[in-house]
Order: sequence, then structure tokens, then C-alpha cells
Amino acid sequence: MKAWIGIGVTALVVAAAIAAPWLASHDPLRSELGDTLLRPGSPGHPLGTDQLGRDLLSRVLHGARLALFIGACTVLVTATVGGVLGLVAGFVERWPSAVVMRVADVQLSFPFILLAMTINAIVGLGLGNIILSLSAAGWVVYARVVRGEVLAVKQRDFVQAAAALGVARPRLLFRHILPNVAPSIVVVASLQFSQFVVAEAAISYLGFGVQPPTPAWGSMLAESRDFLYVAWWLMAFPGLALVLTALGVNLLGDWLRDTLDPKLRV
Repeated sequence: MKAWIGIGVTALVVAAAIAAPWLASHDPLRSELGDTLLRPGSPGHPLGTDQLGRDLLSRVLHGARLALFIGACTVLVTATVGGVLGLVAGFVERWPSAVVMRVADVQLSFPFILLAMTINAIVGLGLGNIILSLSAAGWVVYARVVRGEVLAVKQRDFVQAAAALGVARPRLLFRHILPNVAPSIVVVASLQFSQFVVAEAAISYLGFGVQPPTPAWGSMLAESRDFLYVAWWLMAFPGLALVLTALGVNLLGDWLRDTLDPKLRV
């Protein structure tokens, strides 16, 4: 049941994001000062409008596109960089392993969102820099998990037998070890996706991420603070979209973990 909820919610969010240009009946950036703060259910505005008269449904849908794009790009970058470093650290050991793990230990001593926000403040604002800052803060999880998996897999009999037969080290790594480590990378990526989406919203909420008027859930929540008592829907609908996305992806990640990890299968 939990798996179907996760799959259903995630599929719904992805479908809504893909179909946003067709589902959204208004330009998310267009202001209509005569239609400010319309309540949900108003004609032509199912979720109401914001303080500038912009259609809230259109902004939430386009915010989903931005959130999923940032999450997907960040997961791709972190999984690639962290996975490669973890493979090298676990397979070669010696000084590469020590260097990667010491850097990871130092980075893990800082709170994730604080580190990402600091990096983003240094490199500057912008969509590419948000992905860069989140990636720089998130690669360590993959590196540590993959290194531990590689250290365990390389001791198994089939890997030892392949090495004894003279299989080249690159082939041993990518043909025999990587396929057995890949499920762990997939599970971590699914669980990290929601963390990146929430982190991007938090950074945008604090003013270091996506800047207005671009529709982003974090900046929409920040803009709604001054209207909380007179226009509850400005915070409710972006917040609900963020919660549902994180919940759906987390449930999907739990299902993938239970499915791909043989130690959890009875």
C-alpha cells in the first residue's frame, strides 16, 4: 500500500509538472492588479491569485517543473561524482580512500542546508549555481555508501575468482563490482531527491535561491508571509505541493530500498 501511494503521488506530481504549459490557464508571470488576492474557487482562478494578481495554480504547476528539474539535475551530478569517487576509494584504497573519506568527514560536520546556502552565496545566484551548490554539499553520501559497498563486494568469491583469472582491473571494477553496487546508488538517489527539492525550497525561502518573479515554491512561501492572515492560500498550496512531492518520493525510495536490497527481503 505504501509503495502504491508513493508511486501514485510521484507520478501525479511528475505528470502535473510535464503538463504545466497545458494545465496552467494563465501566464505565471503576468500580473493583473485588478484581480489581487482572489480567493480559491474564483472564476478562472481555481486556487486564487496572489498579491500581484498572478494565478496561483499556474505558479504552483510551473514551480513543480523547476523543483523537479533541480532535483533531477542535482541527483544526476551527485550520483555521478559521488559514485565515481566512492568506487575509486573502495577499489584502490590506500591514499585515494583516505583523502576522499577525510574530505567527506569534514564536509559532513556541517549542516547540509547551511553548507549549500554558504556555497550558493559564494558562487552567486542563479539556477546553475543552485544545482552546483546542492551538488557540492550532497556528493558525500554517495561516496561513503558506494565505498562501503565496494569494500564488501570486492571480498566476495566471484570477484576474487575473476581477479585470480587475470581479469583487468578496469573490467573487474565496471563489469563485476559496479553492477552489484548500482542498486545502492539508485536507492540513495531516490531518497536524496526529496532532500534536494526541500533544500532548494529552503534556500529560495531564505532569499539565496531562485529569485522572484520566477515561480519557485520556496520564494512563493517567502512572499506569502506578509499575507498569512488575510490570504492563507498563498502559503497553503505551495506548501502542500512541497509536502506531497517530498512524501511521494520518500515513499517511493522506501519501496525501492525494500525491493533492491536482498538483505531486507525475507
